[in-house]
Amino acid sequence: MTTDAPQQLSLFDAAPAPLPGQPRAASQKSPRTPTAPPPDNPAPLFVLTPQPWMPPTGYRRKLLRRPGEPLEYGLRRSHRRSIGLTIRDAHLLIQAPSWASQSQIETAIHTKAGWIDRKLRAAQQRLDVLAVRPAQWRKGGHIPYLGVMIELALDSARTLHFSGNPTSPDHHDQLFLPLPDNAGPSRIQERTQGWLQEQARRDFGIRLQAILARAGQTILDWRLSNAQGRWGSCSSTRRIHLNWRLIHLPPTLIDYVVAHEVAHLTEMNHSPAFWREVEHLYPDFKQARDALAQHHPGSLPLF
Repeated sequence: MTTDAPQQLSLFDAAPAPLPGQPRAASQKSPRTPTAPPPDNPAPLFVLTPQPWMPPTGYRRKLLRRPGEPLEYGLRRSHRRSIGLTIRDAHLLIQAPSWASQSQIETAIHTKAGWIDRKLRAAQQRLDVLAVRPAQWRKGGHIPYLGVMIELALDSARTLHFSGNPTSPDHHDQLFLPLPDNAGPSRIQERTQGWLQEQARRDFGIRLQAILARAGQTILDWRLSNAQGRWGSCSSTRRIHLNWRLIHLPPTLIDYVVAHEVAHLTEMNHSPAFWREVEHLYPDFKQARDALAQHHPGSLPLF
């Protein structure tokens, strides 16, 4: 995070004086009385000062000077026993006990500097993605589906259909939506996501049953999830939720998430025994786990 110096915008700069020996334009009249040349750096008429970041209610804005770039963060005192760090909207928020000194807080920041910087970069990337996302929801726009980019086509005279094989799509297959050419982004997004969720329900169900059979496990129920921050979950009541946005990703990543949640039926933790169970169900889980870390549910459908 950086705190930029105030930026200046001069809307009406004074005209520069002629250089010595330079003739004046023919249409310009010489002044009757000598005038002083304008200053080298005329004062701007307006000064635009960026508004400082305002942390959430209950937090105080703080600035930590550090090598490279300063760090803005929000600080809140509470009755908790330790110093807690979270990232929200590409900013660092800290909750600290009332007894913690400023030096102790800054030590915690320095200790977690690598984690903080990684999370801040990832959060900023997600915000950047969200800023340009509407450009996808248009005729001729492209979205990821099972790891390949498919094209959105509008045809109000036809029913909704997919030009390729929905279980094994190719790049530039087309999804035809029964909408007019002037349909707005929100209507295009709504119809597209409805179709994607139908495909997710079918696709995930098949993968889930296959991995359950491999694990020798059964579940009470499974459903699609709309969570913004997690790909899946498994409860102690043997219910599994899978984020429908996984349908954007390659099948290998979907299989990893399914295996991850099924493994929780045996180990409701992330112990070494749990990861051994994941490896048993999906031997290439490490590569898939690293690839999945490059995505976030809130940033899709953009890759």
